[in-house]
Amino acid sequence: MEIKELTTGLKFPEGPVAMDDGSIIVVEMGAGRITRVKPDGSHQIVSTPGGGPNGLAIGPDGHLYCCNNGGNFEITEVNGLMIPGHTPPTHKGGRIERINISTGKVEVVYSQCDGKNLLAPNDIVFDETGGFWFTDHGSNNAERRLHGGLYYAKADGSKITKVLRELSTPNGVGLSPDGTHVYYAETMAGRLWDLPLSEPGVGKAVGGFTPANFAGAYPGLGYFDSLGVQADGAVCVATILAGGISTFWPGTNRFEHTPFPDLVVTNICWGGKDMMTAFVTMSSTGKLASCKWRSPGLRLAYNA
Repeated sequence: MEIKELTTGLKFPEGPVAMDDGSIIVVEMGAGRITRVKPDGSHQIVSTPGGGPNGLAIGPDGHLYCCNNGGNFEITEVNGLMIPGHTPPTHKGGRIERINISTGKVEVVYSQCDGKNLLAPNDIVFDETGGFWFTDHGSNNAERRLHGGLYYAKADGSKITKVLRELSTPNGVGLSPDGTHVYYAETMAGRLWDLPLSEPGVGKAVGGFTPANFAGAYPGLGYFDSLGVQADGAVCVATILAGGISTFWPGTNRFEHTPFPDLVVTNICWGGKDMMTAFVTMSSTGKLASCKWRSPGLRLAYNA
């Protein structure tokens, strides 16, 4: 597989969104901004919401919806690489933001659920009804870790629900092609989970005492970050330390790992007319890469 470096010099890129004009919009978590990477590799600032912009998705209104962790991670340089660490003492929580791509205007859609502050919203995916799932990663310092959760909310700001609570570092989130399953990845455990749905935003009870059904784990030392879903239903999870994309086919034992030249690979999305071009954020080196993927990515509910 030939990997092409599209651009470099980004401050911990994450949340890639493939746009219809061929550009890719990413967050720069280490700089508090949203940036468009043009096909020629040049950068254009879309918005500067501050905090820690993390996951991105296009909503039904054509705006960007951003999981902003509020600066949940102190990013330090280790051997020339950008590495996220503990939550700084100045952190007050995160929010879900709506961003006008044309003007850069930022609106806070949600900062609380049930009267409690969101901690560190991380990744987001819209369903075909216009609602969205997002993970809250939780936060941690040298002494303790606060639990995260899996949420469902309406884009107009009218309703937000915590569907799963007391999760350990939930990160990537995605939907099955038929919309009947939501997948989420746990970072520190390196595990992928599958929650079946009875209707949009409502999970089914699962057997045992786990919050969802176990869908896979990295066979070695690897931390899971964000994820994307292929059109055939396979789930592609960005894997830290292992430096690549781990692909699982739910309900089977099939597994593939695709290496990329960065220890901190954080996200994948697809674009192009055939959805066969993968775009991958290589965050510790500040790069965005692309390659021809094995299978088309799932076309998301909304694009722009």
